Amino acid sequence: MKFVDKIKKIKRLRPANISDNISAFNRARKFTYFLETIKPKPTDSILDVGFADIEYSDVDNYLEKNYPHQSQITALGVSGSEHFSKRYPDVNIVLYDGKIFPFEDKSFDIGWSNAVIEHVGNQDAQLLFLQELHRTCKQVFFTTPNRYFPVEFHTRIPLLHWLPKSVFDSVLKKTKKKWAAGDYMNLLSIRQIQSLLKKASVTHYAIKKNRLCGFVMDYCIIIQ
Repeated sequence: MKFVDKIKKIKRLRPANISDNISAFNRARKFTYFLETIKPKPTDSILDVGFADIEYSDVDNYLEKNYPHQSQITALGVSGSEHFSKRYPDVNIVLYDGKIFPFEDKSFDIGWSNAVIEHVGNQDAQLLFLQELHRTCKQVFFTTPNRYFPVEFHTRIPLLHWLPKSVFDSVLKKTKKKWAAGDYMNLLSIRQIQSLLKKASVTHYAIKKNRLCGFVMDYCIIIQ
């Protein structure tokens, strides 16, 4: 093997690619679970809460990329839709202020939200987000990372996120990854998820643990 070819092979195996591959595998796993458990029909209306206008990864906007009935999807977000609307012209787009969803009760057959609740703010904001998902959708499928997985996948830093939030933020602010501090991310444990569900008066739900190397990587929560 030529030296140049060896370098190219090493670049293909660099940690960023490994992380992207894990993310792609995990999102495919979650989407398969969604299809198997929710069993959406072609006529079902779906609310996708938390779309990305600019896609930084091939797995962004996973629902829109893979669900065959795009015209049945309404994408709800807080800002930006120019790029998203060009990629997915059949998807209805609604922007809001990040608080009360602008829809009537049970407006949608299915609510989908992939790894968004950890980004909406503190636990009061997370509770409101969950209440609104439950209020506007007949069934809900949402996911969120496990706070106690050894590696934090947004920053790709191990163990730091196990420390108190104030310490986590203080350290990040001294690095190039200060963008991940503050309200950008509030990770949840399974107990915190269960507490939010209880406070939101959700009684019928199931939580699936997705594992990687024996550790719980993230959770899929189904509300029916």
